[in-house]
Amino acid sequence: MELSAKQRAALASICDTFTPGDGADLPPASQLGAVDIMAALVLHNPRAAEVKQFLQLLELWDSRATQLILGGGARRFSRQTQQRRERMLLALAESNVTRKRALFQALKGAATLSYYMAPGPTGRSPVWPAIGYPGPLGTRTDAPEPALAPIRPSAPTTLDCDVVVVGSGAGGGTAAAVLAGHGLDVIVVEKGGYYDDRDFDGGELSGLSRLYAPGPSATAEGQLSILQGQCLGGGTVVNYTTSFRTPPRVRDEWAALGVPQFATDEYERCLDAVWSRLGVNSDHGRISSRDALMERGLTALGWHVDEMPRNVDGCDTGVECGRCGLGCRIGAKKSATKTWLVDAQRAGARLLVDVDVRTVTITAGRATGVAGHTADGHPVTIRARAVVAAAGSVQTPALLRRSGLTNPNIGRHLHLHPATGVWGVFAEEVRPWEGGMQTRYSTEHADLDGLGYGVIYETAATNPATAVSFMSWTGARNHLDQMRSLPNLSGVGIITRDRDSGQVKVGSDGEPVVHYRLSAYDAAHMRAGIAGAARIVEAAGARKLFSGHQRGRIWERGKGSIEDFIRQTDTLGTAPGQVAMAALHIMGAARMGGSRATSVAGPDGATWEVPNLVLVDASTFPASLGVNPMISVEAIAYMNAQRLAAGI
Repeated sequence: MELSAKQRAALASICDTFTPGDGADLPPASQLGAVDIMAALVLHNPRAAEVKQFLQLLELWDSRATQLILGGGARRFSRQTQQRRERMLLALAESNVTRKRALFQALKGAATLSYYMAPGPTGRSPVWPAIGYPGPLGTRTDAPEPALAPIRPSAPTTLDCDVVVVGSGAGGGTAAAVLAGHGLDVIVVEKGGYYDDRDFDGGELSGLSRLYAPGPSATAEGQLSILQGQCLGGGTVVNYTTSFRTPPRVRDEWAALGVPQFATDEYERCLDAVWSRLGVNSDHGRISSRDALMERGLTALGWHVDEMPRNVDGCDTGVECGRCGLGCRIGAKKSATKTWLVDAQRAGARLLVDVDVRTVTITAGRATGVAGHTADGHPVTIRARAVVAAAGSVQTPALLRRSGLTNPNIGRHLHLHPATGVWGVFAEEVRPWEGGMQTRYSTEHADLDGLGYGVIYETAATNPATAVSFMSWTGARNHLDQMRSLPNLSGVGIITRDRDSGQVKVGSDGEPVVHYRLSAYDAAHMRAGIAGAARIVEAAGARKLFSGHQRGRIWERGKGSIEDFIRQTDTLGTAPGQVAMAALHIMGAARMGGSRATSVAGPDGATWEVPNLVLVDASTFPASLGVNPMISVEAIAYMNAQRLAAGI
């Protein structure tokens, strides 16, 4: 599918309004190739209905009728001045209508993301040096040969095995290694492709387009953006290597929800096994400039700060580490492709890539395999004695629904760790795209209610696309000025342990739709986190600071107190479109529990409806975790796979 000339012109006018360049050295989006990138983002959305809606919007965008609705008068958008077009877009952003605000955020996010990712006609965008950013690192010519040899079916394919594992990330990779290690014939099926050290160039465009799922990109209400790994190894290939064991208080809470082994030695042994296989350590904790600033602020306030454990070996905690979310070029990250999937392959497991599993085949109440197709449309059928679902908290519920399971809890109890940030501009150079992804953290406000719900503070390496994802847009000139400060920019992230939940529903096309609105309870915690992050950034010595609120203001040292900034920010709201917010970790939606009345799967991960269909990913979490989930996912997968292997 391609855009018509009319649709392309409309999209170009939108992109050029958000990112028109500077009229001198910096070209507008339409001359940099950003329009093609944004079009690709839209057209690769797996939901055809949403693509159709967007194309209709572009078809009507430049009509007089649409501009009257947008407040632009009778003159078409393309014939308005830059200033007038900006006011029209900002009217959407400041509307009392949620859908208008959500539309603005979707357009702003995709347009600015595409502009700063675009390499331009020469491969080195002139925007990058203008904002002080060095651009991609390039591929390594000395990279080793890949360790894995996956199969890419190029014709109709039928295979047989003992267990088929759908998904190859933290859950699927771990389960495959455990099951294959017990002598079972295992096939792992991954929707994405296989990329290894020699494929990674540290570029945002290549990383985001190859290693992440094309959708869903946001919750249906437009409140949170969503990013999910989709490649062999899943999220473990692109996560930030942050390694937390499941907190004891959370283990007790999960046990009380019907999974008693979370509070026993069985789960403790699984945590130990994962910790050991991933080689989690604190030997690669050389502090980044971002974390040094956060630590400085925390120390000045007398708040908690600690060193981050990480699953890396040989990490440079420098230039390479800052591109970790785009794939590790030096192979230091102990992802599933470096650990569990290697173990599985050595034990005889077969790995399939570029295969989209659509259904679990069920006969007489038992799973008998899976059916799907390749990206080229070739059917793939795998017959098996048991099925392991590890497609993640968005896709696993959709797979269960498409397969005919009817448990009303499928899709419910979805948790997203809603996250936002507060940014500071410092006198010293920070180079936020370099240094350890996350080397320090704070749990100062992890328990704001006495029940274990609150926020934690972390930083993350900030490349341009990461930055714009958590920033407001109040005009092209202001936006470009903010981006020119990128070398001196550092942020503190606020990660909310959400008590209340959302839901994954499945459309008539079989694709998942994520519904989530931040509850008043959790919003209060996020506002407290924003206030806390502002104090940290101010105490660290920032000259300026700002939040991701669309109507937020910039605080400048010497021009008002930080308390004034916090009071004003606290009034700006957290409803959809009011503040840039992301789903940092996607959990639940097919949770384990003690009863089919409250959960999708029992204490061993087997679904109540189909006993040999076992869940092993983050969808199993009985409630929100509160910390980065990789270790917990792998420990659950290890535990559930051990139980499956003993009973198959």
